[in-house]
Amino acid sequence: MLHLAEISAAVAPGAHAVLLLDQAGWHISAALVVPVNITLLPLPAKCPELNPVENVWQFMRDNWLSNRIFKSYEDILDHCCFAWNRLIEQPWRIMSIGLRKWAHG
Repeated sequence: MLHLAEISAAVAPGAHAVLLLDQAGWHISAALVVPVNITLLPLPAKCPELNPVENVWQFMRDNWLSNRIFKSYEDILDHCCFAWNRLIEQPWRIMSIGLRKWAHG
């Protein structure tokens, strides 16, 4: 709920945000309070090709997070932060990972 409140606060006055999301239980919970300036648009179940961020996570796993033995929970967090920071330094890569050839036909 705090995440939605943060997004809501960042939406320009008079504007409306549409958030694409998968159908994870916490995304579609009846207990979720959705601000009036946000609409949640769930993607069809089991359709990762419609959610470009799935490719971002896969890229991070393939390049920085897989084939490792983590010493502790903190070690996992450190590796994840490293991978995320490395990725956000490359916005062109994020854009290319998220592109869908079928959507730009």
